[in-house]
Amino acid sequence: MNPRRKKRLTMVLAILIGLGATTGLILYALSQNMDLFYTPTELVNGKDGKKPEVGQRLRIGGMVTVGSVARDPNSLKVSFLLHDVGPEVKVEYEGILPDLFREGQGIVAQGVLKDATTVEAFEVLAKHDENYMPAEIAEAMQKNHAPLTYTDEQQQGSLQ
Repeated sequence: MNPRRKKRLTMVLAILIGLGATTGLILYALSQNMDLFYTPTELVNGKDGKKPEVGQRLRIGGMVTVGSVARDPNSLKVSFLLHDVGPEVKVEYEGILPDLFREGQGIVAQGVLKDATTVEAFEVLAKHDENYMPAEIAEAMQKNHAPLTYTDEQQQGSLQ
């Protein structure tokens, strides 16, 4: 093989190895940041025949069970139960809860599975209802979309 072809082959192989290593590192980084979403029923019974493993990062969403919120008076630790249509799952969280958090409210918690029915959360997000609208937008809509009122003369003119 002449030196020119040997040099080209070396360059092509170096580029392919570099691309392969880059792709592998990107896929590894993405797999570390991927959190699967579960409902309490899917967490306990499994999702698609597969249960999450202890220590796995995940997100869980459901309704906070009424009467289940327990706060530690000496710290910011809070524990509560989440439910959907099936079994309940305990969520433990240390930190300040969102303003919209309350019993009977839908939430999404991101954390690590401690055991089969307990999640240690590091982030809790409270859901608002689908009818929520910020005050500024509601005011602007009332101002800009006021109901049309016709005078008697306008109504008669449109009938003619």
